[in-house]
Amino acid sequence: MKIATFNVNGIGSRLERLLEWLAQSKPDVACLQELKSPDEKLPLDAIRKAGYGVVAHGQRAWNGVAILARGREPIETGRGLPGMEADTQSRYIEAVVDGVLVGCLYLPNGNPQPGPKFDYKLQWFEAFNRHAKKLFASGMPVVLAGDYNVVPTDDDIYNPASWREDALLQPQSRAAFARLLKQGWTDAIRHCHPDRVPYTFWTYWRNRYPRDAGLRIDHFLLNAELAPMLRSAGVDRDVRGRPGASDHAPAWIQVDLP
Repeated sequence: MKIATFNVNGIGSRLERLLEWLAQSKPDVACLQELKSPDEKLPLDAIRKAGYGVVAHGQRAWNGVAILARGREPIETGRGLPGMEADTQSRYIEAVVDGVLVGCLYLPNGNPQPGPKFDYKLQWFEAFNRHAKKLFASGMPVVLAGDYNVVPTDDDIYNPASWREDALLQPQSRAAFARLLKQGWTDAIRHCHPDRVPYTFWTYWRNRYPRDAGLRIDHFLLNAELAPMLRSAGVDRDVRGRPGASDHAPAWIQVDLP
């Protein structure tokens, strides 16, 4: 099973790029973030015509998440985080595909920091960690995939010096991610690329993509049931360089299910 995650940065304006990538990469499961579209305007017919079943939690502006499954319908098991029922932002959806529980997340960016947006990021992160702990112990194979908006270490960014004040590198953000890993999750991309991890995000400004001045903020975490099935992981970097591209590239893992 090939599982991918892709922050599309607006599904309406980048639908052609999304469908192009789905046809070429053929992930069995694709987790999408930053749909920037309410449910009623999501291009579900086009996605289904491309051969994918879909569950989505859309929202106008900056949020929205979806899980696509090739040739089948994902079985939705939840949307939104327990303990965050008052949260109006669409940032988490969960479904089962072929016996694998897939959590798709778009963690808050948190900028500018300090301030209420950063406080919200940390609050959301803690609620996510609590939910993740329960999923880890569920006995099912679980993957938590998406845009975490966290650069875990200085090895996950081209030049940490110029990003020190950004919410993605703050000690509190990194500590929350570290606490998540301590639950036992396997960081799939780092596991497969221990020497140099591929980046997944390049800003549009200062010629960052051609210079490979990137960051790794899109992650796959696998629980103890799924981690032994991991075979490979990578990033479709060239997708970021196409006309009208998202500022993220799709990342993927390959797991061998029994």
